[in-house]
Amino acid sequence: MTSLAHYVLLYGVPLIFINVLLEQLGAPVPAVPALIVAGALSRDGKLSSTHVLLAALFASLIADYIWFLLGRRFGYRILRTLCRISLSPDSCVRDTEARFERWGLKSLLIAKFIPGFSTVAPPLAGASGRSTLAFVIYDGIGALIWASSAVAAGRAFHRAIDRVLAALENLGWWAIIIVGSLLALVIVFKWAQRIQFIKQLRTARIQPHELKAMLDRGELPVVLDVRTPGARKHDPRSIPTAILALLSDIDAQLGDLAPHQEVVLYCT
Repeated sequence: MTSLAHYVLLYGVPLIFINVLLEQLGAPVPAVPALIVAGALSRDGKLSSTHVLLAALFASLIADYIWFLLGRRFGYRILRTLCRISLSPDSCVRDTEARFERWGLKSLLIAKFIPGFSTVAPPLAGASGRSTLAFVIYDGIGALIWASSAVAAGRAFHRAIDRVLAALENLGWWAIIIVGSLLALVIVFKWAQRIQFIKQLRTARIQPHELKAMLDRGELPVVLDVRTPGARKHDPRSIPTAILALLSDIDAQLGDLAPHQEVVLYCT
């Protein structure tokens, strides 16, 4: 047996634990492929699916509880920090807030199936003052469903995965280089998307002092406060003349405006 397969089998469960822990802490190292491979190996009797699931569950709970405590300690400031380092800042908080306010802690049952949601939802739960016990219960069930789905997929398609593993095994250390290169390409692609998004924001962004100067000059842009109710509760300050709005209602609220009318969105 070559070194690659040997290390997968020898360090399988600890690797799953570390992989899931890093992913849930926010590192760009997807854990689902490792869980699927572990599921295939467990179907072949080379790994214990119970041990794999327990490792994934505890790693997820540890990472999520850390984020929960940070959210409870620092509130929405930790969310802003997350968005600064996120590779998908365009949907980092806004979509998560909307889902969380709609479904509450039940959203944690499906959070790990939604990219970006799994990292932002725990600190948001902490920032909103949710019960620790309820958080652990919902988060634990969600983590178990997520990990079980990946392991079950691996067990169901174990023959195809065995063929892939055999091909990687024949490649030896080249397999590690190929997998590492693919991961690096994903990170570079996501980083390029982030840079492009930030550039677009800069071209369309208006600073608070610029908006104040416009209001002082008598220019009256339509200012829409599209923050979620939770965000407005945590920071009740508002911009004078701002109209409270929901993103889902913007089309209706702006329907009668002239095309040249300037509109400023105040969001999270």
